[in-house]
Amino acid sequence: MSGEKLKILVVDDEAAIRRFLHAALSANGHTVFEVDTGEGAIVMLEKHRPDLLILDLGLPDADGIDIIREVREWNNLPIIILSVRDHEEDKIIALDTGADDYLTKPFGVGELLARIRGVMRRVGGEISGGVLVMGLLKMDLDRREVSLNGQIMSLTPTEYDLLKILMQNSGKVLTHHQIIDRVWGTHLGEEDRLLRVNISNLRHKLEPDPNRPMFILTELGVGYRMNDET
Repeated sequence: MSGEKLKILVVDDEAAIRRFLHAALSANGHTVFEVDTGEGAIVMLEKHRPDLLILDLGLPDADGIDIIREVREWNNLPIIILSVRDHEEDKIIALDTGADDYLTKPFGVGELLARIRGVMRRVGGEISGGVLVMGLLKMDLDRREVSLNGQIMSLTPTEYDLLKILMQNSGKVLTHHQIIDRVWGTHLGEEDRLLRVNISNLRHKLEPDPNRPMFILTELGVGYRMNDET
């Protein structure tokens, strides 16, 4: 899916940003729709059924977080946030609410296109026969077996569950809260430390250089992301 031409809805109240995105995305073969309000975004989503939503958080009639929440009640299309808000808390709230990625303004066209490819690749999913594939890293879901470059890896159940979540959401930033919810299901105070320990253990088992990870990337203050460019 990452190589397909997409229908993209751009929601931003700055006309200059909309023109810039329209030109950049159209030049890459995508069909672009534009709107400058949250209310207009909902109308356009229902009318055009786009493949991807690019959303600013600071809209004149609504906060983008509320738009994410409303969209997620009935639609699972990928959502990429473009915002001047660069605080970690803003990113965490947006991702926890249901955004798939978060890009801070100003941004480059190359980075935006890479984020789009990553999100759509995750949606399309390189999943067949119960196997997740990330370059030389493979996970057989039926056998609960992980191999790297053909060599079977020895993982604990928690490490396996953690890696599975990251691989299933390849390219997407998962917040600490999201990961803890899915792996441990509790928030009793120890999970943050357990998450750090298990990520460190996974890196020592999977990465050629754990201090310069290629597979499991850290989004400082936010969470982790499986590198979908490996």
